[in-house]
Amino acid sequence: MSQTTTNQDWFALAEQVTQGYEISKEEAFAILQEPDFRILELMNAAFVIRRKHFGTKMKLNMIVNAKSGMCPEDCFYCSQSAISSASIEKYPLLSKETILAGAEEAQRRKAGTYCIVMSGRRPSNREVEQVAAAVRELRATSDLKICCCLGFLSPEHAKKLADAGVHRYNHNLNTDRDNYQNICTTHTYRDRVDTLEQAKGVQISPCSGVIFGMGETGEGRVEMAFSLKSLDVDSIPCNFLNPIEGTPMAGRSELTPNTCLKILAMMRFVNPTKEIRIAGGREVNLRSLQPLGLYAANSIFVGDYLTTKGQLPDADWQMIQDLGFEIEESAL
Repeated sequence: MSQTTTNQDWFALAEQVTQGYEISKEEAFAILQEPDFRILELMNAAFVIRRKHFGTKMKLNMIVNAKSGMCPEDCFYCSQSAISSASIEKYPLLSKETILAGAEEAQRRKAGTYCIVMSGRRPSNREVEQVAAAVRELRATSDLKICCCLGFLSPEHAKKLADAGVHRYNHNLNTDRDNYQNICTTHTYRDRVDTLEQAKGVQISPCSGVIFGMGETGEGRVEMAFSLKSLDVDSIPCNFLNPIEGTPMAGRSELTPNTCLKILAMMRFVNPTKEIRIAGGREVNLRSLQPLGLYAANSIFVGDYLTTKGQLPDADWQMIQDLGFEIEESAL
């Protein structure tokens, strides 16, 4: 793909996208190559698409780190991996009561989706049964959407989660196929795609995203956007690497706030009807430009992430209000 910028009228292209036009990889790459001084034009154009499908609504998601550390995988970015020396809390799967209490906190934070996340390659039968029991109780007592992220799924485990009432299953691609061996050696890109297919096979809504800033090229970033489009995932978390001390990627810094905004705009153009969430690393990479990201994304995590701190919920609520947007809440 060419490295030169274009004189593209992004607003006109956005209008085409709202009418069903699907942009090319070359057009997506051009978004990433635009000079920083055109960032407001890009975000305005992305907002045309976002507003068409989501108006000014913002979805909030909250994570519970239901099992921390002790993972046998060697993902180079992760503080919970087998090769990480990061100082984190490590514990087995939380009790059902603790998971249920986390859901109450999610509602207090005005989240509509509660994300139950476990470290590890794949869950055991006991862990799946314990999560499923918590989900069944949550479905009976609240209208929170429940997302699970438990690792690789077998057909049997996927069915148990579906039967319990799990709405969504998250399993990120993390990076593009060509870059995968540079971020992990204990499993493959294909393994991750297979788990998404298991979730889709039992009618659980698929959620999958990426972590930008891990050595991928601009072409790789475009490939990720189109791979997620091809997989037809419903929700796309866009993480920006938060380089954690004690991991192989500590000290890496490839992103600027404007680069992150261009990525978000590109993701919206490629996946116009999908939920796009600004996820981990939002605060440390977008910094003071966080509000601009919401012109492309229609969802964020509220509160802390797995092993890193997030912005205070009050600050997120205020940011959304200041933009003139409104939060989609579940009822208590």
